[in-house]
Amino acid sequence: MKALVLFSGGLDSSVCLGLAVKKYGADEVIALSIYYGQKHKKEMVASEKVAAFYGVERRTLDLGEIFKGSACTLLEGSAEEIPHEEYAEQLAANAGAPVSTYVPYRNGLFLSAAASIAIGCGCEVIYYGAHADDAAGNAYPDTSVEFNNAIAESIYIGSGKALRVVAPFIDKPKSYVVKVGHELGVPFELTWSCYEGHEKACGVCGTCRDRRKAFAENDLVDPIEYEADMEE
Repeated sequence: MKALVLFSGGLDSSVCLGLAVKKYGADEVIALSIYYGQKHKKEMVASEKVAAFYGVERRTLDLGEIFKGSACTLLEGSAEEIPHEEYAEQLAANAGAPVSTYVPYRNGLFLSAAASIAIGCGCEVIYYGAHADDAAGNAYPDTSVEFNNAIAESIYIGSGKALRVVAPFIDKPKSYVVKVGHELGVPFELTWSCYEGHEKACGVCGTCRDRRKAFAENDLVDPIEYEADMEE
């Protein structure tokens, strides 16, 4: 194998998967989907569908035990509601601390686990879909350029300089991710971004809002259905 893609089944990781398949071919790509104790299984279902679309090997990993006890609103153990405001509003209300949907050090954990798997499979690169909009204002600190540079260097050194981390959108907005995905023909209709686990995407959680804006900024129609308008 040549490449491992950290693959949630969401928009950003699906575009990363499309990039990896284009460069290496489906037979040389592994899609790694990680369960971490989410309140719903929609992401995992979406990841299975998108991986099947590309014809890549899909592996799964359960890391849910690690996050037990966390107050993160995405997780099963939390009784708190998922916020339905823009990330900027959430940050302002939280004195600039990471938003309540921040899963503690998730990208650090995921990338470290992915590195072990990738090294064992002979991969030369890990792709993941962190982008600049997630890092803005410290909403998700493990999506920042600084974090990426640090962990990429650690993985490179720790692998005997055999494994690189590629975050193609680390300094790009989500609108750029959508643009690239559109050009690649990524099956956006199969992806799931919403933090809620309803039949349709809620349309008003932070990630739904970012996704809808990204499509609008590209004058594209998002092919998935939403329950609510962003103004609601």
